[in-house]
Amino acid sequence: MTQEKMYTIQEISEKTGLSKYTLRYYEDIELIDPVTRAANGHRCYSESDYNRIIMLLRLRKTNMPLDEMKYFIGLYRQGGETAGQRRDLLAEHRKVVEAQIDELCQILEFIDYKIGLYEEEELHYEQQHEISLTG
Repeated sequence: MTQEKMYTIQEISEKTGLSKYTLRYYEDIELIDPVTRAANGHRCYSESDYNRIIMLLRLRKTNMPLDEMKYFIGLYRQGGETAGQRRDLLAEHRKVVEAQIDELCQILEFIDYKIGLYEEEELHYEQQHEISLTG
């Protein structure tokens, strides 16, 4: 049986982009389970810990509040009987993410519109400049 790869806090920090402080904080507020310690007392993160952190990062990028993330993780820890509650929580959060995507699409359309205006302005300026040089 192969042993699960373990990571130092430095390695997890580099892999996730989270500071060591944030990783410790996530452990303190129980977003991640207590991390195994090496003989020297240093934190040793498992592949499972890493995967949990990646999931939390993804939820955080969708602006899920920490309290909601803690609630979700608490349900997860309770096991299979909470699968429906977890599904419902994520289904509701999915609606929030969809609204964010819609808003970002509108912003992107606006940016594209402005780029088009500036391209037209630039072309008009270049044409006017060419006329003044040849005229």
